[in-house]
Amino acid sequence: MSTAPPRLPAAERREALIETAIKAFAAGSYRGVTTAEIARAAGVSEPILYRHFVSKRDLYLAAVEHVWRDVRAKWEEVAEAGSDPAAWVGHMGKANVSLTGGKFILAELWVQALTEAGEDPELKKYLRKHLREVHDFIAAKLVEAQAAGGIAPERDADAEAWIMLTGGFAGMIGRRIGLLGEEDLARIRAARLEWLTGQRPD
Repeated sequence: MSTAPPRLPAAERREALIETAIKAFAAGSYRGVTTAEIARAAGVSEPILYRHFVSKRDLYLAAVEHVWRDVRAKWEEVAEAGSDPAAWVGHMGKANVSLTGGKFILAELWVQALTEAGEDPELKKYLRKHLREVHDFIAAKLVEAQAAGGIAPERDADAEAWIMLTGGFAGMIGRRIGLLGEEDLARIRAARLEWLTGQRPD
């Protein structure tokens, strides 16, 4: 006889459902994973899941926001801990966190969302706003690094932030189809860092 999962406060239950959904979506796909599968993996019934999220899309967007919050916090930590502003971008590029909060998982969720956005106006609207937020965060960090003398002042922070963002997509696609390996990505990061700082990375 199975034991019922412990009753959690609503906020904790919602967080647990999001973390379960992140793993499920990252391992599968937005279209392929069902709310029934996520509920089962979380140890709750599907009606319980729908008490917290009105739809699978609602849960998916909560998952994206959760991962982005973790990645942003990690990048903030890296920038604040680094004394050399020229190293901020390099460290941010290499910074990774857990399975449920890594930058690679974030890019995976972006790629999945892009495949659905053409048929889902709400998802398209969300993704446009979300990616703008990520871009603006990166651009602001680049401007800070420029002010601190770590990035060449003639570099266009706005344009460079878009390049970094699209690099995340390229890296994810490269991993999916076996086009780019870790050595390739490290070389690309080093080339971008040299361009930004005017210094050859160690």
